[in-house]
Amino acid sequence: MSSTGLEAVFLSNRDRLLAFLRAHGAGDAAEDLLQELWIKLSAAPSGPIAQPLSYLYRAANNLMLDRYRSQVQATKRDHDWTEAATTLPGQSDEPSSDRRLIAREQLRLALAALDMLGERPAAIFRRHRIDGVGQRDIAAEFGVSLSTVESDLRRAYRALIELRNSFDEG
Repeated sequence: MSSTGLEAVFLSNRDRLLAFLRAHGAGDAAEDLLQELWIKLSAAPSGPIAQPLSYLYRAANNLMLDRYRSQVQATKRDHDWTEAATTLPGQSDEPSSDRRLIAREQLRLALAALDMLGERPAAIFRRHRIDGVGQRDIAAEFGVSLSTVESDLRRAYRALIELRNSFDEG
């Protein structure tokens, strides 16, 4: 059956498909789902379909399930976001003084680890990761090859990963 044949079956059974969607929980979204089904049918490649009405019911049901799953996921995401972003009464969003001291110390150690690599690797790392400058632009700025920039960045990343691992162990 060609897509025009499938579209003809769709049009002649539109009310039945709409009733099917409503009866299976689509509610107010039934018209939207039917419209989405029509758009998908119009865009789908043509080909023979043995049982076009069954195909349409299955496609409508799949659209309804997709929409339901999407809504469940959106609700869960919104709930998780609200839970994560909500401050409890009597608690501050500010980190504790202990966490601030630890963070300052870790920053000091990270800066020291970068400085131990030498002036150029530390500067290249800062230009790329902090200032957001591309590696080619950094190479031109420092008058070095792109492979030198990449090498310096690898050295900096390795030093910081080793430092982070020491934090995890300690």
